[in-house]
Amino acid sequence: MRIMITGGNGQLGSEWVYFLNKQGVEFIALPSSDLDITDHMDVRRVLNNLKPDLIINCAAYTKVDQAEDEQEKAFAVNADGLKNLADYCVEHQIKLVHFSTDYVFEGSLTDKKNLPEGYPEDHPPEPINTYGESKLAGEVSIRNSGCDHLIIRVSWLCGRFGNNFVKSMIRLGKERDELEVVNDQFGSPTFADNVVENTWHLIDQNMSGVYHITSTGMITWYDLAQAIFKKTGEQVDVKPIPSSEFPTKAKRPTFSLLSTKKIAAIPGITLTNWQEGLHNLLANIDT
Repeated sequence: MRIMITGGNGQLGSEWVYFLNKQGVEFIALPSSDLDITDHMDVRRVLNNLKPDLIINCAAYTKVDQAEDEQEKAFAVNADGLKNLADYCVEHQIKLVHFSTDYVFEGSLTDKKNLPEGYPEDHPPEPINTYGESKLAGEVSIRNSGCDHLIIRVSWLCGRFGNNFVKSMIRLGKERDELEVVNDQFGSPTFADNVVENTWHLIDQNMSGVYHITSTGMITWYDLAQAIFKKTGEQVDVKPIPSSEFPTKAKRPTFSLLSTKKIAAIPGITLTNWQEGLHNLLANIDT
């Protein structure tokens, strides 16, 4: 099987490269400089040359706040780029694996009350910012194409590669004695290594459709920051604040928990508690 990874130099793409190298699996990982998924002709030129049997798409526009000012760019990558990939996949009978986000949901306090286990895969999406809208549009493009696909939604992604909340806290903890972190946004971190391992299992089982992969347990960003410093031993006074005291250009969901009930029912799947996942990450992270 010829595997191609798009966005191979990003946080999730780098994790795939690390994982597949450890597995001894041959693959081709392309950074965006080698494959512009927004360019219809470039997609066809590269894919015609490489002839993959499986595409793992890790290319994405992920600048949540900047997307409010760069809506066209966000949709070009997250929606139009997915249409280009999906259309090619259906024409050539290639499986497409794609990673989406909790931001496709509204994330209201009402949903938090009504969905204590988190959003199930079939819950009606209702994004509240441009980034979420662009990611949902990408999902729709894939489904409408009719290609064989796996759509994996994750939340609060963090891992050993790239930039993420855990790395930011470690860096800031070395620079400051006091930090303010929002305590009214609820969810659970997703650890990149766990995403890749479980997605690989789904691929191996020839599964299709939409699945949620994240850690078990629900916390706030403040809870996560507290746990990071407790585990690293950094003496940082973390103060909880409401989101209103940390305004951002893009509105954030108050509730981002994804239900993992569907994927947990699949034999061989291993989901981790967020504390265990954080412990493992801190033992392997490159800061």
